[in-house]
Amino acid sequence: MTIWTPTLTDGGPRYRRIAEAMVAAIGSGELAPGDKLPPQRQLADRLGVTVGTVTRAYAEAQRQGWVASRVGSGTYVCSPEQEAPTSFRAGQPVDQGVIDMGMSLPPPHPLRVRGLQRALEDIAASPEALRAVGEYQPETGNEAHRARIAAWQGRLGLPDDPERLVITQGGQHGIQLALQAVAQPGDPVAGDALTYPGFLHAAQQAHLRPLAVPMDADGMDMDALTRLCARQPPRLIYTTPDLNNPTGARLDEARRERLVALAREHDIWLIEDGVQYLPEAQRGTPLVTLAPERTLHIFSTSKVLAGGLRIGSLTLPERLRERVGTAIRAQSWMVPPLMAEAACRWMEDPDSRELLRWQVEELAARRSLALERLAAYGPMSREGSSLVWLPLPAGRRSSEVQALLKRRGVKVSTPEPFCLGSEPAPQALRLCLGPAANRQALEEALTIIDDTLAEAPTSPWQTL
Repeated sequence: MTIWTPTLTDGGPRYRRIAEAMVAAIGSGELAPGDKLPPQRQLADRLGVTVGTVTRAYAEAQRQGWVASRVGSGTYVCSPEQEAPTSFRAGQPVDQGVIDMGMSLPPPHPLRVRGLQRALEDIAASPEALRAVGEYQPETGNEAHRARIAAWQGRLGLPDDPERLVITQGGQHGIQLALQAVAQPGDPVAGDALTYPGFLHAAQQAHLRPLAVPMDADGMDMDALTRLCARQPPRLIYTTPDLNNPTGARLDEARRERLVALAREHDIWLIEDGVQYLPEAQRGTPLVTLAPERTLHIFSTSKVLAGGLRIGSLTLPERLRERVGTAIRAQSWMVPPLMAEAACRWMEDPDSRELLRWQVEELAARRSLALERLAAYGPMSREGSSLVWLPLPAGRRSSEVQALLKRRGVKVSTPEPFCLGSEPAPQALRLCLGPAANRQALEEALTIIDDTLAEAPTSPWQTL
């Protein structure tokens, strides 16, 4: 954290003068990318103004893209071309000619379009199906849809009990429902120090208190979690045990057993996010199998069929079913039955199995290509994964490298959006192997990354 205190000019609202002084300090290099700004109350005391004035100044600087806040940590300086650390949004347009390695998406294939087209055509050709999808449905999904989705998940080696399954509008909706079902505003909730940004935003909106658990190359540090539970047991623990997003770390069986034991000892709920699909052979024992009485398991069609379907599942203890149903009814009354029916028909199409078989093979080839091309930098990627965690050479900052790559036509993610606690973000990049149109495009992007890292570091402010 910096001890920066601005000298304010005369004239104009104070919040605006503070924001202008901040921008000037960034431009001069007094505040550098990654610097943490003083807490708002501390700066207010130094300047003799109200906390609200400083809060408004920080908000103005963030609106202009100069700084960004991080949940549970503070406000940090961005580089001129860096996306705000808390900005992590799907569906944003990618500039023409830019190779996207920033979003975790399945690789393109004609079967994705064909599968959805066939499902919709089948529905359109069936008066009975059309009538059914136009009617109101139970909040948690009708019995037939739940059974069909559970059967599909069973074929993938995932939870397959339709009586414990609730249909959701995708994985993010599953996270929100899980938090709403087991936590109250103000409750402490724990997760990996680097974790999925969707959890951070959902916890913030639910007014929960996120607690970061340190992690290593094998995932959540169970000794650290034990100490946390002794001091302040969280209400719930959010985890992606098979594939941490962004690092790719996986909990081994011993850590899973310790996690479940701690959850039972301290009466902690477990939210198990399995949306980042891995082949069954690359997964460990699901937490929902080890502790079904306290685990809420999340899955989605987004990484297997298509993200735009917005159909997923939440498998949960029976005693939470009514509570989750009430939440869905209050939010949207029900998951759109047309989308649920389309997803079910697509799941049952034999081509969906061929698509998944191709996807597994394609991602394996892309992963091998990335690990080989970037071997000099120690890339980390678990077998079966579509993610690569790339530590940067000494002296390189993730914001600087991201800005350079953006100018050269490659979009990547820095660690800041994934940071849960107050520790500084590591200097690394998350690379997603799926979005590139083909292996040739991916190889081009990897070459650009390799060439960029081979260069001497530059100050991102040289472009101002």
